[in-house]
Amino acid sequence: MHTAPKRILIIDDDGALTDLLTDYLNMEGFSATSANNGPDGLKRLEDETFDLVVLDVMMPGMSGVEVLKEIRAKGQLPVLMLTAKGDPIDRIVGLELGADDYVPKPCPPRELLARINAILRRTAQSESSVAPITVGDLVVKPSSRTAMGLGKPIELTSTEFSLLELLARQAGKPVPKDEIYAKVLGRQMGPYDRAIDVHVSAVRHKIAAVLGKTVLIESIRGVGYQLVHRPEEPA
Repeated sequence: MHTAPKRILIIDDDGALTDLLTDYLNMEGFSATSANNGPDGLKRLEDETFDLVVLDVMMPGMSGVEVLKEIRAKGQLPVLMLTAKGDPIDRIVGLELGADDYVPKPCPPRELLARINAILRRTAQSESSVAPITVGDLVVKPSSRTAMGLGKPIELTSTEFSLLELLARQAGKPVPKDEIYAKVLGRQMGPYDRAIDVHVSAVRHKIAAVLGKTVLIESIRGVGYQLVHRPEEPA
């Protein structure tokens, strides 16, 4: 059966770069297109359906950070940020606002392709694993890529869900950081790389807002993280 190509929108004011990346992704079997500023990109997202957005942080007028806020206000569409090389602030801000991952510019097309494939692959893997995972009052549903706590939805980005799903499948056991990077981001952890730490912090806050301290992501020094159920003590 023929499968429609995944649609990618690149939002970047660098016309030469967007032409290069669009042509490359189209040759790799995607349906890629571009917008040269934030407002045009948001308009395309309103009018059309895309599977992933590649978004430049530094754009004149409406910045990539502002565009990301608008995207996250409306849903959990995967977003891959293009950041200035050697600028960790841009990366951390983007991740805290809900970006799935980042690639520093100048961006080799093959590196971008690898990151895009990793994000889209983990979405497909979750959808093929149907059985819900329960940890205390937390229910993780791979088939719909949603999570519930006490019957209330926990709003997660694509990467946050993949992280929570991985930890929930191994609840009570420490999951090494290198395994988390490989399975959640599809890459190795780089020097001074805090991407997973930022995603863990976001998931912790979202779980705590619904379940308090009964389900926690604990840091295991020198190893990684583990998801645990801590029942409340009877009064």
